[in-house]
Amino acid sequence: MEQGMVQATIEIVAALIRDEVGRVLLVRKRGTTAFMQPGGKRDRGEDDVAALAREIDEELGCRLVRDSIRPLGEFDAISANEPGWRVRASLYEIEVTGDIVPKAEIDAMVWVDPAAPADIPLAPLTRDHVLPLASRMPATGAI
Repeated sequence: MEQGMVQATIEIVAALIRDEVGRVLLVRKRGTTAFMQPGGKRDRGEDDVAALAREIDEELGCRLVRDSIRPLGEFDAISANEPGWRVRASLYEIEVTGDIVPKAEIDAMVWVDPAAPADIPLAPLTRDHVLPLASRMPATGAI
């Protein structure tokens, strides 16, 4: 990219979901190659919690446990699926209830050790920010 050009940014919410041993849930959307956090763009008028709850239901068929939500910060990275764009993610650690089943646009899901993820393609946000952060957090009782 030429110097001075401003990259467009997609604002998203993203969920850090961990299991009892500290592994992190990643998903791959249909037609893409990179694994990433569940989540997505806010609909008009949605706050972060509403957007997270909707995305978790749409993508994974489970429900967000509202009193588990813990903000982890905002992170910026090159978009995995929109060439020439960046993403700015508001990241939240959450717990979910119900069976986690890939739905809608989700083609695959995987649980990874954040300190040693499997040899799979990772979205820049996940690779550079989310997994390093998760690997520094306690494995259990993170909330």
